[in-house]
Amino acid sequence: MKKLLKLLAERLRANEDMVLVGVVASSGATPRGAGARMLVGAEGRVYGTIGGGAVEYRSEQIAAKCLAERASHRHDFALTRDDVENLGMICGGAVEVCFQFIPGGDAGTIALCEDAARRFELGESFWLLSDLAGDGALSLTDREEAPAWLAPRLGAKPARIKDAGHDVFAEQLCSAGRVYIFGGGHVAQALEPVLSGVGFRCVVLDDREAFTRPELFPGAEEVKLIDFTRIADSVDITPDDYVCVMTRGHAYDTVVQAQVLPLRPRYVGVIGSRAKAAGVRRELIEKFGLSEAECDLVTTPIGLDIKAETPAEIAISIAAQLISVRA
Repeated sequence: MKKLLKLLAERLRANEDMVLVGVVASSGATPRGAGARMLVGAEGRVYGTIGGGAVEYRSEQIAAKCLAERASHRHDFALTRDDVENLGMICGGAVEVCFQFIPGGDAGTIALCEDAARRFELGESFWLLSDLAGDGALSLTDREEAPAWLAPRLGAKPARIKDAGHDVFAEQLCSAGRVYIFGGGHVAQALEPVLSGVGFRCVVLDDREAFTRPELFPGAEEVKLIDFTRIADSVDITPDDYVCVMTRGHAYDTVVQAQVLPLRPRYVGVIGSRAKAAGVRRELIEKFGLSEAECDLVTTPIGLDIKAETPAEIAISIAAQLISVRA
């Protein structure tokens, strides 16, 4: 969405009419779920996708009609057995698609895109709202700005929220959570580009200067030289954050866990075997005084079990697990 909104602002500043197409509800085995979006201009699809195939093709046609009529629209694709055959789809289900017409030069939408860029830069958690009770008008909010009926229902997963006459589609565009990677070795060097490439904000931490060179982690938000025994001096880990522990030779893995687990991050993954994990757990409880519940937060071995062996393969397994947790 970051790139889509940037492109939208550029096209609107050039006085081009645009249509923002988004899936606001889906059920069954549809190609893309709620939250899938694409941007359509006079030449057709500009950026993004709502799943490809015949549904996307028909949606481009509807978007072209919205441009011609300068009007917004909503359309239901009810993919019954006959619809599936007619559309050439390999799956069934239902999809509701919102077509938001935005006139060229629209100052409100340009300002919204600029505000979104600012919030992305600050790393704030915020949501894009589409007013489905009206004409699909767009707005941005965070939990503090959101009205009382909406704030507690804002989550990581795109959702349509109805309440006493309100009907909005809410999609989180940015999460304040970061991935803290403790240890800058070969696995970390393979992991950071993969995570950054799928939208995670990474902070790499090591106690060796040679492994905190920025060029080793080109997509990282920060690379820090720290004392592993005094983590709080360098970073502030919150419940929105993810932690990956892979210090050199596992030398500081346990002491890092002892400091991190009481903070209850969203995810804590530790490189190591299941056999070793049992001993570390006992040490965390007996030596560091952690609770069973805190130790239960640890995922070890880290990553999905895909028989990964090389640093690149391990990086893929970790990234896949984090994507699953985030979703």
